Amino acid sequence: MTSAVTARILLRYLAGYLILKGILPEDIAHMIENDPEIAAGIGALISAGVESLYAVAKRLGWAT
Repeated sequence: MTSAVTARILLRYLAGYLILKGILPEDIAHMIENDPEIAAGIGALISAGVESLYAVAKRLGWAT
């Protein structure tokens, strides 16, 4: 599964939670869920996080 797909799934759950709590209006949540630029940005953050954890694991001598 690519990070963009994962990002879109995470955004959908996050938006649903924020709507449930009354923090985010429903129309803005739908805009966030369906905006490919936001999904790409979240995908890039996920990829950067994975690479950062890999670098830390290599530096600390963990199995990679």
